[in-house]
Amino acid sequence: MESLKVAELQADNKYAADMMLDSQFLLNPAHCPLAQETMRALLDWNFDQVFISERIIATVSDEKVDIEAIKKKGPVEEKPVVKKITEEQRKVISASTEEVAVIDEPAKVDTPEKASAEFVYPGVKEALAAAEAKKDSINNDKERLELVQEVYNSYINFLNALYTRYATHKEFNTKEIYATVRSLCSFVEKHRRFVLRITPSAQDRNRNFLVYHGIRSTVLAVTIGLQLKIEKEKLTELGVACLLHEIGMLRISPQLYMNNKPLTVAERTQILTHPIISYNILKEASFPLPILLGVLDHHERENGTGYPRHIKASAVSFYGKIITVACSFEAITAPREFKEARSPYEAMIEMLKNENHQYDDTVVKALLYSLSLFPIGAFVYLANGRIAQVVDVNPSDPRNPVVQILGQSNPDGTPMILQTNGTDIKISRVMDKKEATDVVAALKKLG
Repeated sequence: MESLKVAELQADNKYAADMMLDSQFLLNPAHCPLAQETMRALLDWNFDQVFISERIIATVSDEKVDIEAIKKKGPVEEKPVVKKITEEQRKVISASTEEVAVIDEPAKVDTPEKASAEFVYPGVKEALAAAEAKKDSINNDKERLELVQEVYNSYINFLNALYTRYATHKEFNTKEIYATVRSLCSFVEKHRRFVLRITPSAQDRNRNFLVYHGIRSTVLAVTIGLQLKIEKEKLTELGVACLLHEIGMLRISPQLYMNNKPLTVAERTQILTHPIISYNILKEASFPLPILLGVLDHHERENGTGYPRHIKASAVSFYGKIITVACSFEAITAPREFKEARSPYEAMIEMLKNENHQYDDTVVKALLYSLSLFPIGAFVYLANGRIAQVVDVNPSDPRNPVVQILGQSNPDGTPMILQTNGTDIKISRVMDKKEATDVVAALKKLG
């Protein structure tokens, strides 16, 4: 494909070939007028070139204009409705200056198998070593959850350092990323039922939205990958893609994605560019194509209503399908300044409804069997009047998870863990937010 400078385009012109942002993102169909809104969006996004599949002819009414001739004459005079962005706007619209690249196979980087444990982020390595040293002294699930939380926090610090390094130096330590994500995959596999119970407070999340969203989504994506029996190297690759899927947001003003007010059309347009920006950032850093496509496709939907390419079903990459489900579930259950967090049960019901078939059925099923219908961490009422918390899944029946009865222990002092069923140990309903908050507060008082 050939490139064409945006400055050489004019609104209302018709072009004899499709105009593309990349090899698959159709910007304007052949023989359709280039809308003024499209021109304005290109300028607002600060794109300076588009792509065409052949040497094209533009027409204004019946007059034909040779694009090659236009190129020789230099930039055309803009119509009054299409305005250059101001310096003030440019400061707000930071990330979108990336050119949209043609999707091709980038250079190879260190693969997961080459990223040995020696390259794991130091803070994570120390936390894992400390947890290993303490594991034999752990006496109960509460202490184990606290230990898992400490390691989990080290992964949060890792992602924060990764984002900070890119924001300040525009570089990645790929060996460290692969090695640390590989360790995260093993950590999630070993401690899944504890990791999935960790939920950040609204204050923590609002203070560092991208980091907490990235970690929680990655844990969910890896959990789904484990359920799908993805091989270890591919699981690490999926984890890297999910961990970095929002990297493009660093080039967009936080005022937009942390805003608690409705976005304007122009502001929403800026947000919609972030998968493309993320793709370009990682392509420039030579990450493998499967990771790039997973990042690019994380807002695509099976029915074609997603963005940025509006592709459907089989056209969406495998990693993209998984990250989409993980991110959606995480977003529903996450507290934000502008919305209440919904319970994991409510989130699971919404994912299972899969209205208008937005999500891949196999991936949603894997999420269900990984977390159960009443997801790990949910507080529930049993039919016999007892209060319990879901602590594990039932591999053979996601409707009846394993629960821990609150306030009761076995004769030997260990927590009372029971397998629910549809008869005598049956979940009657999930606690609402206030009920669950009260239970957590009561448990803290009891120590």
